[in-house]
Amino acid sequence: MEVEYLIVTNNPLVKEGFDDIYFVEGTSRELLEKVRDLVHAGHELVTHPLGASLRMMFSPCFSVVLRSEKKDLNYFHTEIIESSLEKYKLNMEVRGEDTKNSRDYAMIDYSLLRSAFVEIGNNQMSF
Repeated sequence: MEVEYLIVTNNPLVKEGFDDIYFVEGTSRELLEKVRDLVHAGHELVTHPLGASLRMMFSPCFSVVLRSEKKDLNYFHTEIIESSLEKYKLNMEVRGEDTKNSRDYAMIDYSLLRSAFVEIGNNQMSF
């Protein structure tokens, strides 16, 4: 049985280039809050909610991959999303999103997302 994935994103490039997305019309904080709600509803994280570097945390758009199948609440994943949301809030108190370079961030996020699907061996992309 093939695992199905759900991409939660606020990146317009991902909206155009991938299937099975939940598009968040809003900020990265709103995106993280939506991911938190989905994890609390039983979805599991496939990719980490925060970027691999501090610089990527200031991106105005990014994507998180979840398993679309709901299961029992995964407390480890719940802790990850809750702690990620707190780290995000703390960092945004010091500095805001870097909207000046939003196009570059969108391209980086898109590329990282493609790499994630290659890594998990799922060709869900429509490119």
